[in-house]
Amino acid sequence: MPLTLGLLGRGRLATTIGEVAAPRDDVRVAWSVGREGTGAALEAVDVAVDVSAAEAVAGHLAWARTTGTPLVIGTTGWDTDLLAGLGPEQRVLVAPNFSLGLALVLRLARVLGGYAVSGLVADEVDLAVTDTHHRHKVDAPSGTALVLRDALAAGAGRDRSTVQTTSLRLGGVVGEHEVVAASALETLTVRHTAHRRDLFATGAVTAARWLAGRTTPGLTTLDDLAEDHLRRLLDGPTEEGPR
Repeated sequence: MPLTLGLLGRGRLATTIGEVAAPRDDVRVAWSVGREGTGAALEAVDVAVDVSAAEAVAGHLAWARTTGTPLVIGTTGWDTDLLAGLGPEQRVLVAPNFSLGLALVLRLARVLGGYAVSGLVADEVDLAVTDTHHRHKVDAPSGTALVLRDALAAGAGRDRSTVQTTSLRLGGVVGEHEVVAASALETLTVRHTAHRRDLFATGAVTAARWLAGRTTPGLTTLDDLAEDHLRRLLDGPTEEGPR
């Protein structure tokens, strides 16, 4: 039986998720709702994916708790304090960006922050994160930029306010993020560029399948999903050799 998905939202990403899922035989989009929200009678699904608007997330969390539906939240700009109200059996995955490549950059941001204060470089290192998106993106900085900022600051043992965070909203740019550590001697930059929305749509389906397969309730992130796939890349080769 294919995994059944409900899409909360009818924007660009929701449309692309539907397009990515259509030719697959392991997943089926049962419904997609927009501003009419979850008050309508909806078919039960294995997992719902919220790619709507920030103001709708509170209602979607409440709906997911009432119906017992695992919920993947890809919407950004909402009040994460809402997560304090999760039910004891609720399964929620929060991912401001569905790219596993970005999950790797997140890990590298922590390493870069640690390098900045390691004493191996100049005493004074400036840390920064930039994000560039299409002109219609509402939140700035992006949710992904804020996560990268926090990872960079945590790696350096600094307050997040010390990490310069800037945003550009230009044309039709799908998404680009940079993490920077700059001193008088060198500048290190880690950049992630998304070329097509299919990247995020495919990641959203992967996240939905992973969450639907979990039996342990609670809050998770794309970083949890990526752990098994990426940890060995940063740990290096094992005694058996490279994998």
